[in-house]
Amino acid sequence: MDIFEENQDSELLTEIAVAYYQHEQTQEEIAKRFNISRIKVGRLLKKARAEGIVEINVKYHPIFSSRIEQQFLQHFNLKRALIAVDHQDETEQRQQVASLVTNYLSTLLKNGMTVAVGQGRNVAAVASHIGVFPEKQCKFISGIGGTLRDGEFIDADHISRNLARKFNAASETLYAPAYVENRETKHVFMQNRVIKETLDRARKADIALVGLGDMNENSYMVQLGWFTPQEITDASINQGVVGDIAGYGFFNLQGHSVDTVMNDRVIGLSIEELKQIPCVIAIASENTKAMAILGALRSGVIDVIATSASNARTVLNLLKNQP
Repeated sequence: MDIFEENQDSELLTEIAVAYYQHEQTQEEIAKRFNISRIKVGRLLKKARAEGIVEINVKYHPIFSSRIEQQFLQHFNLKRALIAVDHQDETEQRQQVASLVTNYLSTLLKNGMTVAVGQGRNVAAVASHIGVFPEKQCKFISGIGGTLRDGEFIDADHISRNLARKFNAASETLYAPAYVENRETKHVFMQNRVIKETLDRARKADIALVGLGDMNENSYMVQLGWFTPQEITDASINQGVVGDIAGYGFFNLQGHSVDTVMNDRVIGLSIEELKQIPCVIAIASENTKAMAILGALRSGVIDVIATSASNARTVLNLLKNQP
């Protein structure tokens, strides 16, 4: 596509977006006006959102959000609970949660701060969120080594670089793989001076941005080949593991750390090291993660939780039924 065609495409997307969102025309009306199908109108509106022509920030009524947050603050030692509106589409849900985290991070960041960055789709959604970011003289640093997944940039280094670009800040790479085959290999990497110094700086971070995972046989950890489905199942059934913080720190429903065979394969900050960071922001947008959220909140590691209203209500209901 040449520049002229790109401009035409962008103009069409803008016209359709204005007609739908500003002039409140129906998709049927827009289809007739532009002589295209209603299905194509829907696709173009989705493309307008994806390309940043349209940015949607949906919020609950402040009283509703405040009530949920206050209940969380009463039960857990939290600074904030960021509750996003529910959405059936998983990608849209992730973006809604990411929007809240981005706004909060923008107000929290101060010059001179360091942010330890985790991995995963929820943290990546924060880094890819479209918006205007205040310039900060701070540093984003990888809190876990690198990984690769076709078609998705979910590794900590990629996320850290994206965040640094948005805030016109600095970024530091952890020059190590996230996953190794055994404890001995991990020990060798952890003795490397460059790796040790980077992790030491990550341990002293002011903020950590991490994802929460659940014990799912189809999780990206299994898809990456880090752990087998059998190992995930064994940790869940036999050891009571309900989730992980940052992709590898495993815990049970009571929030206690669980020592699994998986703990000795990942190079990154441990749960205990994350606990020493003043503000740990944990993100869990998927509606399968209520149990993981509850366990993580009980661990004492999390200072700010970002999730959906559906997850928040489920967590509160679990509290009523749990001793």
